[in-house]
Amino acid sequence: MRLLTRYLLRECVPPFLFALGALTGLMVLNQIARQFGDLVGKGLSWGIIGQVFGLSVPFIVAMTLPMAVLVAVLYAFTRLGADNEITAFKASGINLMRMVRPVLLAGMGVSAVNFAFNDQVLPRSNHKLRVLLVDIARKKPTFELKEQMVNAVLPGQYYLRAGRIDQASDRLREVVIYDLTNSARRRTIYADSGFMRFNRDRTDLHLTLFDGYIHDYDQAQPGLFRRVFFRTDYVRLRGVSNRFQQTGDDAFRGDREMSVCEMHRTVLETEAILAGADAQLMAARENDVRALLGVVPLMAAPPTRAPPTSRFGFSVTPYCRALDAVGRWFTPTPAQADTVRHGAPAAAPAIDIRGTRIREQRAVFLANRAATRARLSRYQVEIHKKLAIPAMCITLVLIGAPLALRFPRGGVGLVIGASAGIYGIYYVGLIGGESLADKLIITPFWAMWTPNLVMMVVGLGLFLRLGREHATGRGGEWADRLAAAADWWHARRRSGR
Repeated sequence: MRLLTRYLLRECVPPFLFALGALTGLMVLNQIARQFGDLVGKGLSWGIIGQVFGLSVPFIVAMTLPMAVLVAVLYAFTRLGADNEITAFKASGINLMRMVRPVLLAGMGVSAVNFAFNDQVLPRSNHKLRVLLVDIARKKPTFELKEQMVNAVLPGQYYLRAGRIDQASDRLREVVIYDLTNSARRRTIYADSGFMRFNRDRTDLHLTLFDGYIHDYDQAQPGLFRRVFFRTDYVRLRGVSNRFQQTGDDAFRGDREMSVCEMHRTVLETEAILAGADAQLMAARENDVRALLGVVPLMAAPPTRAPPTSRFGFSVTPYCRALDAVGRWFTPTPAQADTVRHGAPAAAPAIDIRGTRIREQRAVFLANRAATRARLSRYQVEIHKKLAIPAMCITLVLIGAPLALRFPRGGVGLVIGASAGIYGIYYVGLIGGESLADKLIITPFWAMWTPNLVMMVVGLGLFLRLGREHATGRGGEWADRLAAAADWWHARRRSGR
């Protein structure tokens, strides 16, 4: 049996690696096609451009890894069926469920690797990518200016429009500059032509304009309008900054830039805030009744303990404690320092439960409470997503192996069609579930786990039927049934005559 296990795994590993590389490569090429023009137009070095696409790879791998598992399982078992090896195994007394078991265990191992990757590697790469893209967005090159458009050279201060821009020489034609630096004074510069240059540090933009005029209007002198003509005018715009500067790390982290344990701590803090807010709201309602009855209002303190998580939520506390223990084992005890909260939610404003301006305060309170609940739902969705996507590797084995054994002559068409269809259902389910959970229509658990649960029920049904499988290696079970039905229909027509 060990020989059979090694043989089955050797059949699955090559198509798994090929599918993982091919799918990841296609999605990286798609990413390059979408962003390459904007990055090159920024005047960045090839190292920075490569770093952007390199940091995009972990997110792509997190999605292509489960799909590679499905492709590998479908291809391996359809090939075994096409070569009549499945028939030979059955003739040797080997149960089909025994054949799928090693692949299922391997899928569990891939699922564990995928979870560790999504929890530890992916948030760090997402954070570095966001910081890098923010730094790139600060870079403003000259050839980013668009023709026949009003370009914000310095937002809120200077705007430039040019009819023609020569990218090679930075030459401008039909130039209009809107100067809004002084709110009480408006200046508009018109020029027939000009050119642009940066200073040595590439922080200030120098404009040399030819054959134009300036419209100058001062609101302090509404009866006076100036129009000044010039042959050559020199304009210097400070702080345009065409240099690329990496700011390094920052303290803020979004929900997709945090690990499961970091999000779990944020969820507990948010639940504690909501618990205190609910207590305040109940106290405010009770005091409204007391005010109508003429009874002295009560002061209520918020609860000190957070309520339990959602009904179908998974507890990640043991995992976080084990991870902290491993971290303390390999790293020294850090010095005492202030703790930086990654995206910690702000506390909801308290309600004056003594009755002063109660309606206005309650409206603000309810609005903040709804925003806090939406924020809590987003973090819970990300936690479940980090668990649901790795679990797809197990579910796809349960569905892929029986499907390939039932249609062993499906070939590449079955592999491509089934993979695209099954993964498309998963993708649509995850995107739609996340959208519904963000709107607080369904719980985060059902939003992320519904595709897995549905596919797992189907896969288990197919998997349990493997023990009662009697189809031949030709894969004609459905064809035989259709032929038998046709013979029955023709026999009935002849008997009716």
